[in-house]
Amino acid sequence: MEAPAAVEDIPADAGAEAAEDQPQGFPDGPSDPSVLTAYADHVACSVWTGEERPELKLSSHGRKVHSLGRHVPAIEGLIADTGLSPLIACSVDTGDRGLLSAFVERWHWETSSFHLPVGELTITLDDVSSLLHLPIIGDFHAFEPLHVDDAVQMLVDLLMVSPESARAETVQCRGTYVRLQWVRDIYQRRCQASHWTAAARAYLLHLLGCTLFANKSATNVHVVYLEALWDLSMIDRYAWRVTALVHMYDQLNDASMSHSRQLGGYITLLQCWIYEHFPSVAESTADQDYDEASPRACRWIATKKTVKSIRTPSYRERLDRLRIPDVCWIPYGEHREVRDFHVRSCYSGLLRWGSVAVYY
Repeated sequence: MEAPAAVEDIPADAGAEAAEDQPQGFPDGPSDPSVLTAYADHVACSVWTGEERPELKLSSHGRKVHSLGRHVPAIEGLIADTGLSPLIACSVDTGDRGLLSAFVERWHWETSSFHLPVGELTITLDDVSSLLHLPIIGDFHAFEPLHVDDAVQMLVDLLMVSPESARAETVQCRGTYVRLQWVRDIYQRRCQASHWTAAARAYLLHLLGCTLFANKSATNVHVVYLEALWDLSMIDRYAWRVTALVHMYDQLNDASMSHSRQLGGYITLLQCWIYEHFPSVAESTADQDYDEASPRACRWIATKKTVKSIRTPSYRERLDRLRIPDVCWIPYGEHREVRDFHVRSCYSGLLRWGSVAVYY
């Protein structure tokens, strides 16, 4: 071995060169930019520099689900067999903009988790199972992009609308989308004509567009989801719990960027997850008549009367004060007799829904 260099043999500028080789971090933020690679465009970076953004606009459709109500008795069996009927009663009416905006500030797409003083936490497949009672085992639907002509044909074949009506609707929505109000009207017409299979498809498309696949338009639903409703007897084969989580992660990824002003996805899933795990942060109202046989999301009441008008900075301070005893780490103990923990929830890796892939 060579003898170590004497102190006088080390160049005077060696320390400066070594410092230049170190990753340049952010004040009060990540010290290594190679870990959180999108941090420069993250809303947290803007907050640290004093650039507050408005509270996120929420695409919450709870009232739309409730206004349509339960399906007519004639399609009871068709809906029940899909495994999606728990979604009918789950949706909260009002999203808490301050609360959700504060949590989005702490979400990072590179880790698919909220970065909190107590560590990193995320919405898991087990959370989706308990909150929404959706199946975890099943196929992943491809949901490949549609050409508008294919969307029109799908509307004609599956909802029994005229080609002219389908074409006019896609033109109004400027693409392969239809309005939720239009779907509600189609559902009513198919019921009046006793076309029960088409009525069931319209009902389910509206339900999915208001819940799992809610988007930032706040008015439209993508026609591509009709593909999964082609054969109603096969709907329960899909892993809807995974689909719900991938879509929620994807919407959180987008909303966490500083340029975003809106949060899509199923607001009920995120808000009720917060209610369950962070009782010291969220001022929530539980339904005293809740039955554990129902999805856990049904436990929470979120209306204009119960949701407090607390702004994001106040919630931000509560999260800054968060300590380990303040978090409910195992919130579903009394619910396990209804919805047991599934070992698949321990999976670690990529989850895919159509062309979207997220880390889990």
